[in-house]
Amino acid sequence: MQRSKLLLEKRKQFVHNYVKNNSDKQMKIIVAELTERLFISEKTIFNILKNL
Repeated sequence: MQRSKLLLEKRKQFVHNYVKNNSDKQMKIIVAELTERLFISEKTIFNILKNL
């Protein structure tokens, strides 16, 4: 199943904004919260953050 580029960009923006807004928390907690919210793996989240 292919995902639209628009949805991927929105997801990337959401992850970046979420990390920026919750920078007072530990990264492990932020990743756990994003995993629950977006139903994506930790690896995917770290890949999004790596490609800033």
